[in-house]
Amino acid sequence: QRFAQGGASLAPKTAVRTLTATSSRQGKVLLCLYDGNEHAKQEPQLLGTTENELGIRKWIEDQGHTLVTTSDKEGENSVFEKELVDAEVIITTPFHPGYLTEERLRKAKNLKLAVTAGIGSDHVDLNVANEINGGITVAEVTGSNVVSVAEHVVMTILTLVRNFVPAHEQIARGEWNVAEVAKNEYDLEGKTVGTVAVGRIGERVLRRLKPFDCKELLYFDYQPLSPEVEKEIGCRRVENLEEMLAQCDVVTINCPLHEKTKGLFNKELISKMKKGSWLVNTARGAIVVKEDVAEALKSGQLRGYGGDVWFPQPAPKDHPLRYATYGPF
Repeated sequence: QRFAQGGASLAPKTAVRTLTATSSRQGKVLLCLYDGNEHAKQEPQLLGTTENELGIRKWIEDQGHTLVTTSDKEGENSVFEKELVDAEVIITTPFHPGYLTEERLRKAKNLKLAVTAGIGSDHVDLNVANEINGGITVAEVTGSNVVSVAEHVVMTILTLVRNFVPAHEQIARGEWNVAEVAKNEYDLEGKTVGTVAVGRIGERVLRRLKPFDCKELLYFDYQPLSPEVEKEIGCRRVENLEEMLAQCDVVTINCPLHEKTKGLFNKELISKMKKGSWLVNTARGAIVVKEDVAEALKSGQLRGYGGDVWFPQPAPKDHPLRYATYGPF
């Protein structure tokens, strides 16, 4: 696990947080998870659901603590809003985050620990978390899904470049029009692919792309890979983001969300990308400006966008990227 004590990257080794469980007082743990309904019953290993509760209810209660689980997280009358007031620990997931804003954190007078059951703590106002209650410890399970995300990136790239979804939908409608699909169908071989950030996920993406014989594998990151790793993968670092984007047929976003990356892919930056390129975002929804991505698809600046992250999450029904399509054809 990677711990962030407020803005720091690693909690002091001497910092110890305990829940209080006595005959007169129990600690309270609040889980904010998504509803799995019948699917959670069919697959008990869907731990991030309200039904399966990360598999921790028995353990929490055996320690003498109280566990409250909910998916209701929006608004001041939500269960999450009401229950966080006296919670000592709050656990949520990236898929259904309970947003810990300044207002909510200041209500949570007993809160000691905020945990992401996954990667990323951008749903927490870290500056406020560092100020109140003696400093709230913010933790995440670093590396927990890096393989899954890297594989998902490669799948999304192939889905976009091969124009798979329109082909599938055409067949599902009972139609057969090869030209309609083939006009936007390409090979990944010979294409230039670049990743924004080359951490645990970005590096794995590049490794998985190596067998596809891409023209070049590029990356933009303040910290370079070692020369040995670059040679092994066959990738090259580009020091300027705009310079990298101008060369890439495919760009995949694999950086964390923070003040410098929020809204990074806006109209201006997207205009620096190679016309007709594809953009993949499996990092965080707020890294892109959704309206600008939708407009870039409509104009043909982007040929396709593949994202499995949204802001807010879950995405509202009128979110522009639910309906955005490639415009010229």
